[in-house]
Amino acid sequence: MKLHLTDPKTVDLTRYWGTQNALLTAGDKTGCNTMTIGWGQNGLVWGLPVCTVYVRPERYTYEFMESHDYFTLSILPESEKKAMALCGTKSGRDTDKIAACGLTLAYGAGDAPYFEQAELVLVCRKLYVQDLDLGGMAEKVQIFYGPAQGGIHRAYTGEILEAYTFS
Repeated sequence: MKLHLTDPKTVDLTRYWGTQNALLTAGDKTGCNTMTIGWGQNGLVWGLPVCTVYVRPERYTYEFMESHDYFTLSILPESEKKAMALCGTKSGRDTDKIAACGLTLAYGAGDAPYFEQAELVLVCRKLYVQDLDLGGMAEKVQIFYGPAQGGIHRAYTGEILEAYTFS
Protein backbone atom coordinates (compact mmCIF):
# COMPACT_ATOMS: atom_id res chain seq x y z
CA MET A 1 0.00 0.00 0.00
CA LYS A 2 1.13 3.50 -0.79
CA LEU A 3 0.15 7.12 -0.24
CA HIS A 4 -1.88 8.58 -3.11
CA LEU A 5 -2.79 12.18 -3.90
CA THR A 6 -6.37 13.09 -3.02
CA ASP A 7 -8.52 16.23 -3.20
CA PRO A 8 -7.72 18.47 -0.17
CA LYS A 9 -11.36 19.62 -0.04
CA THR A 10 -12.46 16.09 0.88
CA VAL A 11 -10.29 15.80 4.00
CA ASP A 12 -11.97 15.91 7.43
CA LEU A 13 -9.68 15.58 10.46
CA THR A 14 -12.51 15.50 13.01
CA ARG A 15 -12.47 11.72 13.39
CA TYR A 16 -8.75 11.68 14.24
CA TRP A 17 -8.57 14.26 17.02
CA GLY A 18 -8.40 12.63 20.41
CA THR A 19 -7.89 9.15 19.01
CA GLN A 20 -5.03 8.85 16.53
CA ASN A 21 -4.00 12.52 16.67
CA ALA A 22 -1.33 13.82 14.26
CA LEU A 23 2.35 14.56 13.90
CA LEU A 24 2.90 18.21 13.08
CA THR A 25 6.19 18.55 11.22
CA ALA A 26 8.00 21.65 9.98
CA GLY A 27 11.36 22.21 8.35
CA ASP A 28 12.87 20.97 5.12
CA LYS A 29 15.51 18.56 3.80
CA THR A 30 18.22 20.31 5.82
CA GLY A 31 16.46 19.80 9.17
CA CYS A 32 13.05 19.42 10.75
CA ASN A 33 11.18 18.61 13.92
CA THR A 34 7.93 16.88 14.65
CA MET A 35 5.53 16.90 17.58
CA THR A 36 2.28 15.17 18.43
CA ILE A 37 -0.80 17.37 18.41
CA GLY A 38 -4.23 16.38 19.65
CA TRP A 39 -6.35 19.18 18.29
CA GLY A 40 -6.63 21.54 15.37
CA GLN A 41 -9.10 22.57 12.70
CA ASN A 42 -9.66 22.14 9.02
CA GLY A 43 -12.22 23.36 6.55
CA LEU A 44 -12.67 26.16 4.02
CA VAL A 45 -11.56 29.74 4.68
CA TRP A 46 -11.17 32.41 1.99
CA GLY A 47 -12.47 29.79 -0.45
CA LEU A 48 -9.42 27.61 0.21
CA PRO A 49 -9.03 24.24 1.93
CA VAL A 50 -7.15 25.04 5.14
CA CYS A 51 -5.81 23.50 8.32
CA THR A 52 -5.08 25.40 11.53
CA VAL A 53 -2.63 24.07 14.11
CA TYR A 54 -1.54 25.52 17.46
CA VAL A 55 1.98 25.55 18.90
CA ARG A 56 3.32 26.97 22.16
CA PRO A 57 6.48 29.09 21.85
CA GLU A 58 8.55 26.85 24.12
CA ARG A 59 8.14 23.86 21.80
CA TYR A 60 11.13 23.11 19.55
CA THR A 61 8.77 22.74 16.57
CA TYR A 62 7.78 26.39 17.06
CA GLU A 63 11.21 27.47 15.78
CA PHE A 64 10.66 25.48 12.59
CA MET A 65 7.11 26.78 12.18
CA GLU A 66 8.42 30.33 12.45
CA SER A 67 11.31 29.87 10.00
CA HIS A 68 9.53 27.87 7.28
CA ASP A 69 6.52 28.60 5.09
CA TYR A 70 5.32 25.00 4.92
CA PHE A 71 4.20 22.44 7.49
CA THR A 72 2.63 19.00 7.38
CA LEU A 73 0.26 16.85 9.37
CA SER A 74 0.80 13.11 9.29
CA ILE A 75 -1.86 10.83 10.73
CA LEU A 76 -0.15 7.57 11.63
CA PRO A 77 -2.05 4.29 11.91
CA GLU A 78 -3.11 3.16 15.40
CA SER A 79 -0.27 0.62 15.33
CA GLU A 80 2.15 3.58 15.72
CA LYS A 81 0.85 4.68 19.15
CA LYS A 82 4.34 4.30 20.68
CA ALA A 83 5.79 6.68 18.09
CA MET A 84 2.99 9.16 18.74
CA ALA A 85 3.64 8.97 22.49
CA LEU A 86 7.39 9.48 22.11
CA CYS A 87 6.90 12.45 19.74
CA GLY A 88 4.51 14.00 22.26
CA THR A 89 6.73 13.62 25.31
CA LYS A 90 10.32 14.08 24.10
CA SER A 91 11.89 17.26 22.74
CA GLY A 92 13.66 17.32 19.41
CA ARG A 93 16.29 19.48 21.10
CA ASP A 94 17.40 16.42 23.08
CA THR A 95 16.28 13.42 21.02
CA ASP A 96 16.22 12.51 17.34
CA LYS A 97 12.58 11.49 17.58
CA ILE A 98 12.30 10.50 13.92
CA ALA A 99 15.19 8.02 14.19
CA ALA A 100 14.03 6.77 17.60
CA CYS A 101 10.61 5.94 16.14
CA GLY A 102 11.97 4.41 12.94
CA LEU A 103 9.94 6.84 10.82
CA THR A 104 10.80 7.48 7.18
CA LEU A 105 10.76 11.03 5.86
CA ALA A 106 9.24 11.99 2.53
CA TYR A 107 8.82 15.51 1.16
CA GLY A 108 5.94 17.43 -0.34
CA ALA A 109 5.51 20.95 -1.71
CA GLY A 110 8.18 23.37 -0.48
CA ASP A 111 10.29 20.39 0.69
CA ALA A 112 7.86 20.02 3.61
CA PRO A 113 8.69 16.80 5.49
CA TYR A 114 6.08 14.15 6.27
CA PHE A 115 6.15 10.44 7.09
CA GLU A 116 5.78 7.54 4.67
CA GLN A 117 4.11 5.47 7.40
CA ALA A 118 1.14 7.88 7.54
CA GLU A 119 -2.34 6.93 6.44
CA LEU A 120 -3.23 10.58 5.82
CA VAL A 121 -0.93 13.53 5.10
CA LEU A 122 -1.68 17.23 4.65
CA VAL A 123 0.98 19.50 3.17
CA CYS A 124 0.19 23.14 4.02
CA ARG A 125 1.59 26.57 3.21
CA LYS A 126 1.13 29.23 5.89
CA LEU A 127 -1.50 31.87 5.12
CA TYR A 128 -2.05 33.41 8.55
CA VAL A 129 -0.26 33.42 11.91
CA GLN A 130 -1.66 34.87 15.14
CA ASP A 131 -1.10 34.43 18.87
CA LEU A 132 -4.22 33.46 20.78
CA ASP A 133 -5.64 36.20 23.00
CA LEU A 134 -6.80 35.24 26.49
CA GLY A 135 -9.08 38.28 26.51
CA GLY A 136 -11.12 36.80 23.68
CA MET A 137 -11.30 33.33 25.23
CA ALA A 138 -14.20 31.83 27.11
CA GLU A 139 -13.39 31.22 30.77
CA LYS A 140 -13.72 27.44 30.41
CA VAL A 141 -10.76 27.31 28.00
CA GLN A 142 -8.58 29.80 29.88
CA ILE A 143 -7.78 26.96 32.30
CA PHE A 144 -5.36 25.63 29.67
CA TYR A 145 -3.12 28.67 30.20
CA GLY A 146 -1.06 29.63 33.18
CA PRO A 147 2.45 29.28 34.57
CA ALA A 148 2.25 25.48 34.84
CA GLN A 149 1.00 24.93 31.29
CA GLY A 150 3.41 27.14 29.32
CA GLY A 151 2.99 29.99 26.88
CA ILE A 152 0.01 31.04 24.82
CA HIS A 153 -0.41 29.02 21.63
CA ARG A 154 0.28 30.58 18.26
CA ALA A 155 -2.23 29.65 15.57
CA TYR A 156 -0.93 28.77 12.11
CA THR A 157 -3.48 28.54 9.33
CA GLY A 158 -2.15 26.95 6.17
CA GLU A 159 -3.65 26.28 2.78
CA ILE A 160 -3.73 22.54 2.15
CA LEU A 161 -1.72 22.26 -1.06
CA GLU A 162 -1.46 18.49 -1.10
CA ALA A 163 -3.36 15.72 0.63
CA TYR A 164 -2.33 12.08 0.55
CA THR A 165 -4.26 9.04 1.72
CA PHE A 166 -3.10 5.49 2.26
CA SER A 167 -4.75 2.93 0.00
